[in-house]
This record gives sequence, structure tokens and C-alpha cells, in this order.
Amino acid sequence: MARAILHLDLDAFYASVEQLDDSSLRGKPVIVGGTSRRGVVCAASYEARKFGVRSAIPTAEAWRLCPQGVFLPPRFERYGELSRAVFGIYRRYTPLVEPLSLDEAFLDVGASRALHGEGPAIAARIKREVRQEIGLTVSAGVADCKMAAKIASDLGKPDGLVVAPSGGTAAFLAPLPVSRIWGVGKVTEVALGALGVRTIGDLARFPEQVLAERFGTHGSRMRALARGEDPRPVVPDEQARSIGAEDTFERDLQGAAALLPHLLEQSERVARRLREAGRRGRTVTLKLKYADFDSVTRRATLDASTDDGAAIYLAIRADLARADLSRPVRLTGVSVSGFEEGPEQLGLFQGGGPGASVRGAPGPAVPAAARAGAAAPADPRRRARLNAAIDALADRFGEGAVKPATLVDGEVETARSRVRWLRGRGKGGGEG
Repeated sequence: MARAILHLDLDAFYASVEQLDDSSLRGKPVIVGGTSRRGVVCAASYEARKFGVRSAIPTAEAWRLCPQGVFLPPRFERYGELSRAVFGIYRRYTPLVEPLSLDEAFLDVGASRALHGEGPAIAARIKREVRQEIGLTVSAGVADCKMAAKIASDLGKPDGLVVAPSGGTAAFLAPLPVSRIWGVGKVTEVALGALGVRTIGDLARFPEQVLAERFGTHGSRMRALARGEDPRPVVPDEQARSIGAEDTFERDLQGAAALLPHLLEQSERVARRLREAGRRGRTVTLKLKYADFDSVTRRATLDASTDDGAAIYLAIRADLARADLSRPVRLTGVSVSGFEEGPEQLGLFQGGGPGASVRGAPGPAVPAAARAGAAAPADPRRRARLNAAIDALADRFGEGAVKPATLVDGEVETARSRVRWLRGRGKGGGEG
């Protein structure tokens, strides 16, 4: 029996939440990512996207593209609250829910068909319940495999429901551009085009031996996906005994320099959540999801438990140095586990260099810009007072009211790099 896989993706999630909570914003171009021109866009409503605004571009560029836009700081706690409510609806239909981010998930509803109907009917019910109970819209794709379900939901955005007919995955994929295949970036797309491969159907028919000679095992894998051969199962998350944060990028990122600013922000976000929960942990985990949806995790164990963002980031840098950074990354996540109760152990920041607080993670080769500001202060009591002040400001003014200087500097350099890239291409505007 063919599988029934759903890919569900909340439409313009962060911006849609802002429009949900403030009805005066509905129909307006909403841009989430802070009000400072030195920031970076986290999300844009569909009204803002018409002007070329996309996530990950500098806020200064978004201001230029859409000066009439409504610029708002992100509210991650609120987004997490609504995400949990939406995922609760998903789990009414199957326990096999694989979260990809706050707003995106795969579901395997094959065993649910006897009770709830076929995949398209389940997807339609979920869409209706999310709209009625939460007030958000979700795009859905239904297929025999994960990749086709993901492509189907992308084709239906926003608020669509697209079905790849059971047993007809290859025919559904055939007319689509080859860039839709997981792992086919711009370089690979150009190389395939030189071979005359422009559609997924072209790739499915192309001799496997030639692809293997040109691209190695990646060639064979691309061809299998083009033929609808994607047996990867939906893997539900384990019951979390951790506190974490993760984000999916609208554009894949590659290399430590591009990833570290996001990981610093996530480390600080996780630290604040730990302090809110009154928890400290010793195990710091980095999650990377690559462009082809393969995932890896890397862990480091601290000498003592912590709820401090600088200590978490120090361990995450070490984790990152042990990962493959040659591949484009679509999602990063930071989490802390191994919680310990009782009084805080103050030895974490005392003595030794930055690497002394991490076990099992050799000193990484990290760019100088990433090293700046990463080490924790020598006085843990002073750091605790600083964290308390940061928490008080965040409670009053919202998440992101205070951020490390390293992160601000990184945002400035991101904006400058973006300007240089645009000048090199002879363009003055954003992406389509």
C-alpha cells in the first residue's frame, strides 16, 4: 500500500501571527525583524513580498524596497505558543509528526486512513481546524514520499492543498524545473543544464552512469528522487527533555561566517528560556538540517550546568567546528539538556581559557569575528546580574531588546556584504 505523507507549512508564520494579534495590520506589508535599520528581516507577509522583501535581507534594504511597511520586532515566545497549538492539531490525526521548524512539519497518516479518510481529506480537515481554532492558514502537500509532499505544498502557497496522485509521483514531478529537487543548488543546476537536464523528468530519464561519473553518489541520489524514489520515513521528535530554539532560513546558508550570527542569537534565546524555566543544563546540542533535509547533531558536555548564553554559544561553536560546513544549511537549532537541580555550580567560568569549559570538543578553528565576545566573564555573579538585567529589559520591551555587540556587528557586516553583492551584480533591489 502506498504511503500517505503530508507536508504542512504555516503561511508567512511570524508575520501572520502579528496580523492575527493586531487586526489593523491585516492586508498591510508586515516585516518582522526589528525596527533598527541595522537588523535583518526574519519574516515578511505576502503583502510585503510583493515589494521584493524576503527574510534574511538587511532591514535597511527592506526599508528601501517597502518604506510603507510595518516593521516589528520578533516575539518568539508568542510564535512558539501558537506553534505548539497547531502541532497539537496535527497530533490528533497521527503520532508520526516530524517537526522541521516552528511552522513546518511532515506527517505520516498512512495508519490513520481507516479512521480519518485518505491523505487529502485529512489535510483538508487539518487546514480547516487550524484556520477555525488558531486563525492561521497552512499550505498542505500530499504525496507518497516526503520530497514530493514538500514540493506540493510549496506549489500551493499560500493556503493551498496540492496532491501528487498516489502511484503517480514521477509523473507529477516530471514537468517541474530540476532546481526543485533537494540538493540541487545553483551550481548543480547549471552543471545539469550543460548536460541538457532542465526538468525533473529530464533527470529521471538521464543515464545513471553518466550522472554518477559527473556527480558521484549525489548524482545517483538526485536521479532516484527525480523518479519519486524517496523511502525516508517520517521520524517524530523524541519527547524533549531539553529547552531549545531553531529556525529555518528562507535561503540556505553555507559556512561558519554565515551560520554563527544565527547560532549566537539562538544561544541567547535558549539561555533566556532556561532562566524563565529555572533550569540549567550541561549538554549543549547543535542541530543542522541541510538543503537535502539530511540532519546531523553535535553535542558538547560542559563541566558544570549553565543558563548563560555566552557559555552555550562557546559550546555551540565547538559543535559547529565538528560538522560538515561545505554543504548548504536550511535550518539550525540550539538546545540544552542534562538538567541539574539544586544550587548553581560556580566553577564553570573560573580558571582556564575558553575551551576549558567544554569536554569532548577540541578547540575549533573559528574565525576571529566569531571568537569576539564569545568567552564568558570570569565573575559568574556579575554575569548572573547581567542576565537578570537583560531578562528584565526583554520582559518590558520584548525579545531582542538587548543583544550581544558581536551579533549587532555581524548584522552590520551582513548588510555591507549584501550591498557589495548587489553592486557586483549591477542591481539595486531585492530578490523576486
